[in-house]
Amino acid sequence: MKKLLYLLLLQSACLGAYAQMQVKTVNGTVEGVTEKSGVSSFKGIPFAQPPIGELRWKEPQPVNNWTGVRKCDAFGYNGMQKKVFGDMGFRSAGMSEDCLYLNVWVPAGKPKAKLPVLVYFYGGGFVAGDGSEARYDGESMAKRGIIALTVNYRLGVFGFLAHPELTKESKHNASGNYGLLDQNAALRWVQANIAAFGGDPKRVTIAGESAGSISVSAQMVSSLSKDLINGAIGESGAMIAPTLPGVPLKVAEENGVKFMGQVGAKSLSDLRAIPADQLLEMASKPGVQNVVAAAIDGYFFTKKPIETLEAGEQAKVPLLVGWNNAEIPYQALMWGEAPTPENYAKKVKSLYGEKADEVLKLYPGNTQKEVIKSATELASDRFISYSTWKWADAHAETGGKPVYRYLFSKPRPPMTAAMGNAKQGLAGGIIKDEGKKPEAPKQPAPYNGAAHASEIEYAMGNLATNKTYAWTPEDYKVSETMESYFANFIKTGNPNGKGLPKWNANIKGSPASFIDINVIAKPVKESAQEKARYTFLDKEYTK
Repeated sequence: MKKLLYLLLLQSACLGAYAQMQVKTVNGTVEGVTEKSGVSSFKGIPFAQPPIGELRWKEPQPVNNWTGVRKCDAFGYNGMQKKVFGDMGFRSAGMSEDCLYLNVWVPAGKPKAKLPVLVYFYGGGFVAGDGSEARYDGESMAKRGIIALTVNYRLGVFGFLAHPELTKESKHNASGNYGLLDQNAALRWVQANIAAFGGDPKRVTIAGESAGSISVSAQMVSSLSKDLINGAIGESGAMIAPTLPGVPLKVAEENGVKFMGQVGAKSLSDLRAIPADQLLEMASKPGVQNVVAAAIDGYFFTKKPIETLEAGEQAKVPLLVGWNNAEIPYQALMWGEAPTPENYAKKVKSLYGEKADEVLKLYPGNTQKEVIKSATELASDRFISYSTWKWADAHAETGGKPVYRYLFSKPRPPMTAAMGNAKQGLAGGIIKDEGKKPEAPKQPAPYNGAAHASEIEYAMGNLATNKTYAWTPEDYKVSETMESYFANFIKTGNPNGKGLPKWNANIKGSPASFIDINVIAKPVKESAQEKARYTFLDKEYTK
């Protein structure tokens, strides 16, 4: 009898250890999965109704309630998109317009009340990406005592089409920005539900990389979202010229009218009747009007993001922000030309005309080595680094909260042998050798720095999920440092902590300084050369 009782108790204990966590949300009960680490994950929780049929190109609508327990053990669908980036790997159920789902990772054990919360927006130029990507996985952050979320949002023509008919049918007299409104809906979901998971709705930090970072800057300046967040992290990118700065609503509507004509639709009803896969193909054809720009619509945006920042009307929250030291390779500037001083000077002349001599002083190119470095820096600044600098600078001046700037400079290690002759492409992508195309003329190697998007796995503690690269102990050391900085910031609004090099804050009137994140992280001051570069570009992009 004692033996039977012991076995029953043991069985009960085992069942308890593997019991899945259930949480009652405002729409119904969800059941997660317990990972090997003890972290509970909830994948594929709907935060808005599927934006299909008549809900295509409407702001996200509240989720319908359900009865019973909804099992959240698999990622939802990813949004409509083409395969445009070689470094994206989805774990989703497939592609669909029905894509408005989020994922939650909760620390092991019975969560303590009022845990800090991280909401991460994926990158992909507003045309690609998904919250199921392993590099954004929230398990590692959850192991540090943070509730982590990834959020899906609509992309491309599905997320950013503006049109006079859409504006007319909107109760806000606005159209476009549906992808950004999806993110806002997810933040409102967090406010309504995160306490049930053990999170504190007053300790929500939003983060993202590239288009995700641009999204963070957008949510910070929107009156719809700025009171829903308590901290912000931007990794390479802000919605400031020249990086997807947004266009006036009238221009966005004109682009929508042009798009409608190009795809042969005579009305909004016709456009909504086109099956999603066909519409995606139509929107992806060469020559068809590109629809990814946000609209300054008077609703999500009351003015340009930079104008809101300069007026000090953004969310008054701490900001951790930075970029990589080789965001995009020199080839993006040289357009196939060899990186000789002569070719470089010619290219700069074609871009800047009578200002070319000034640019060549700021980005000198007297030797091939110098050209490769300077062309990388100029291409990166024009692509995304300048807009990120401007965001950090403006928020430090008007936000009333500390700004922590970083420069990520750790190059990725070589690819694993299993990748064969694959190589890195532009903006962090991967180009696989298919053995079909003739070899292009051999160019000198890119500048040995950190490419666009290469910091994500380091920051989120997910190096091991990326099997493309032969990670070394040094890489894991850098990841430990960077994730620790990020986790401290999410918890306290300050990245500093025990065992980490001191990261100095930027505030109004203070000289700009960074933490250089590499094998040895160290604080550095913005050099006079760097300051002069950004001051020059500031005049170029704000004239």
